[in-house]
Amino acid sequence: MNLTINGEERRYERSLTISELLKDLELDGEKVALERNLEIVPRSEYNTTQLQDGDKLEIVHFIGGGSVNADDSFEVAGQRFNSRLIVGTGKYKDFEETKLAIEASGADVVTVAVRRVNITDRNQPMLVDYVDPKKYTYLPNTAFCYTAEEALRTLRLAREAGGWDLVKLEVLGHEKTLYPNMPETLKAAETLINEGFKVMVYCSDDPIQCQMLEDMGCVAIMPLGAPIGSGLGIQNPVGIGIIKDQAKVPVIVDAGVGTASDATVAMELGCDAVLMNSAIAHAKNPIIMAEAMKDAVKAGRNAFLAGRMPRKKYADPSSPLAGLI
Repeated sequence: MNLTINGEERRYERSLTISELLKDLELDGEKVALERNLEIVPRSEYNTTQLQDGDKLEIVHFIGGGSVNADDSFEVAGQRFNSRLIVGTGKYKDFEETKLAIEASGADVVTVAVRRVNITDRNQPMLVDYVDPKKYTYLPNTAFCYTAEEALRTLRLAREAGGWDLVKLEVLGHEKTLYPNMPETLKAAETLINEGFKVMVYCSDDPIQCQMLEDMGCVAIMPLGAPIGSGLGIQNPVGIGIIKDQAKVPVIVDAGVGTASDATVAMELGCDAVLMNSAIAHAKNPIIMAEAMKDAVKAGRNAFLAGRMPRKKYADPSSPLAGLI
């Protein structure tokens, strides 16, 4: 029997069930999702599904793709989180550094990418061995998907792998800018919502597009602050401010943060949270930067709650004039 597994041709002398194949590959069926000829196979059917000659299989898992007061938590789709800092799990030098940075950030939610399992190197570690999905909320995303169809396939597999229906949708439009492809994003969002997913959506900083996504049923709007991984900071504070003013669901700045002050600016605009990856992972010391981001998010949130002083055109002395000598 000839099988194609994650693009690799393999020959077996006898017919196998999916459970038997996973055992041969030394893979834990509870940590992966499996697609057979573009159809997801539920875990409950692994023991009874007999593989056939010529079957094409995809076996995937999750990879690595600040805390505030508990009484200032925020809610997304019925789930409450104490931290308003969401962090990615990609770009670190190894999973150990990923784990330490996430712990330092105080984050409750981590984004994870869905990628093929390495069936050749069976000893390769998995993210779940370092970042416990029972401790953190995994947020599967569709990184590097350029069509609605690619995004749908990815998130269906993600739901099978981990059972999570809270997901982050991103459909990219251009390899250099990684700006969102909004027509494909809207198409994918509509289908996912109809299938019962709770969709947090990466999108342009256009208030009209954001309103359309909210009206469709997305549970969080995630406008980019600047191109993904650019570190340029918040480029359109006016637009993001308008998006926040009109939204009835959480608004989370996603992408573009470079340093702690950028995170503070996002929170001072009234955004509910900030999502970042490169700003921490690409820092010279990711652990210290993660701590800085935790403090920056808290400072920005407190400044927003306090209400900043009004901007004035001319000076206004801080010392009283009464009793002047």
